[in-house]
Amino acid sequence: MKTSRLITTIALTLFTFLSFNTTAQNFKDLDKSPMDVAAFPADYKDSNKLIKVTYSRPQLKERSLEKLAPKGKVWRTGANEAPEITLYTDLMLGGKKIAAGTYSLFTIPGDNEWTIIINKDLNIWGAYFYKEENDVVRLSVPAKSVNDSLEAFSIAFEKAENGTHMHLGWGTTRVTVPFTK
Repeated sequence: MKTSRLITTIALTLFTFLSFNTTAQNFKDLDKSPMDVAAFPADYKDSNKLIKVTYSRPQLKERSLEKLAPKGKVWRTGANEAPEITLYTDLMLGGKKIAAGTYSLFTIPGDNEWTIIINKDLNIWGAYFYKEENDVVRLSVPAKSVNDSLEAFSIAFEKAENGTHMHLGWGTTRVTVPFTK
């Protein structure tokens, strides 16, 4: 009887140990450029969203902005996958109507202005597979330099007359993108 209990106990212990090891998950480390969301209105309790951007936030880490977001070249506007911008209602950008829906967001950085690109392709890694023919709208907006520096690329929204302004900031560069109803 004792032998049978001992064998059962050993078998259960061995089974538990083997089961735990075969079902244990290997979780990835945190992304170096964590994903974030910016939305307007920002209040998470407000279900009447106008716009939302899901993007990854690269950091300068003593590198130049131009090295990470080269001037004159299409940039993914963040890190990892191209950001997705969701419009919950039809909005205007530069006088052109964009239908409610989800799009990708690209930019072309410049010295004095950035080109904002809303593109209908989704699930794009970086800007490697960007196709200009799928642009919904392009708008050039002024870029300005400020004294305070942002280590991590950031997107924020603020209320504006008849819509919202999307602010992009990284290093000492700031860009404002006006969306209207």
